[in-house]
Amino acid sequence: MNTPAEHTPQRRAALTFIFVTVMLDMLAFGIIIPVLPHLIEGLIGGDIAKAASWVGWFAAFFMTMQFVFSPVQGALSDRFGRRTVILISSFGLGVDFIVMALAPTLWLLFVGRLFSGACAASFSTANAYIADVVPKKKRAAAFGMLGAAFGIGFIIGPALGGFLGHWHLRLPFWTAACLSLLNFCYGWFVLPESLPKERRSPRFDWRHANPFGAVVLLRRYPQVFALAAVFFLLNLAQFSLNSTYVLFTDYRFGWGPQAVGYTLSLVGLCSGLVQAVLVRRLMPKLGERRMILVGLALCVVGYLAFGLAPTPLLFLLAIPVFCLGGLAGPPAQSIMTHQVDPHEQGRLQGALTSLASLAGIFGPAMFANLFALFISDHAPVRHLPGAAFVLAAMLLVVATLVAIRATRHAVTTPASAGEATAPAAHSALGDVLAPEIASSHPPEQIP
Repeated sequence: MNTPAEHTPQRRAALTFIFVTVMLDMLAFGIIIPVLPHLIEGLIGGDIAKAASWVGWFAAFFMTMQFVFSPVQGALSDRFGRRTVILISSFGLGVDFIVMALAPTLWLLFVGRLFSGACAASFSTANAYIADVVPKKKRAAAFGMLGAAFGIGFIIGPALGGFLGHWHLRLPFWTAACLSLLNFCYGWFVLPESLPKERRSPRFDWRHANPFGAVVLLRRYPQVFALAAVFFLLNLAQFSLNSTYVLFTDYRFGWGPQAVGYTLSLVGLCSGLVQAVLVRRLMPKLGERRMILVGLALCVVGYLAFGLAPTPLLFLLAIPVFCLGGLAGPPAQSIMTHQVDPHEQGRLQGALTSLASLAGIFGPAMFANLFALFISDHAPVRHLPGAAFVLAAMLLVVATLVAIRATRHAVTTPASAGEATAPAAHSALGDVLAPEIASSHPPEQIP
């Protein structure tokens, strides 16, 4: 059997590919954000009110497809391997973006968006890939790097999409298609399989390949089930920002599209720095449990500051505090990976992605309606347009209490033989891709 050192170059290239895959997928989705509503508006004859309704339906059904197909992709990757699922998903996204670029009617655009939601469920498989090849001690840093990839895509994607859409409304879709297909070609030649045949699930089980059956998997591991609840509440709270940020800052501070764009880029930049740099540096000092609790506490403070800030300056100062809440996610995923069997890694990731998608189905309408209520004449409390952010803070207080109980016996697993800690001088990406993660047979895993 080959030694870990013999696998090092291939493993490092594979992990680089996973990072690039997540970044390019997020970039591809971000590119179409500024132009999709206008394309819908054009396809229905320029009716803005009707277009707004359709945009809502597009978002809800996109998240529904992720909710349904995340556990399917996770179970497929447990049975047939991660590489096959990731490559098929990248190719499917590329073809789907072409369909949307050419769609002459609204219904075809809608079908394309549904298909992209199903393919986007591959994020769960990317997480499972990380769990397959990264030792326990380095998983929090690895998941932090995936979070940084999301941040980079969030910073660049919408800005690039707006620039391309200025020249032609469908050009961002063609660009997204090129990115996805280039990523498929790159992965075809670079990406090795992370899950050996002897560690795969013996069969594909439909009972676990659906979002409700996936909950059975979570229930088998009490600590994982509790942390999954924390994960769900984190994602649900996040939609207070996604669904009300633009309207709230316009209503409260009079910010226009340019100011909103700049501040959202600041959010993406701060989030990327937290995930790529601070997670790796603070993990050895705080440990997984304390970092989860510190992150959740900072999230609560950030949301409260958003909701109650009386001036734009205080609102802006709350952004870095809010982004520091991103410290909670990677160690929580890392602890979950320690608890689940290797052949169930994909199913766990599928279950978690389904929970995030479920939050995306209900969260936007809930927070948007709450914002509308508290700026109306029927508001139960006057002068509280940030009520959605206050509710998000309350949800995370509950998440913090659950996390305290769920992690009270959690301990950071020491690195096993051959899993040496990377030198502190390494960069964040270099640390995650260090030679120690080369072993293709870590004894346990999952996020």
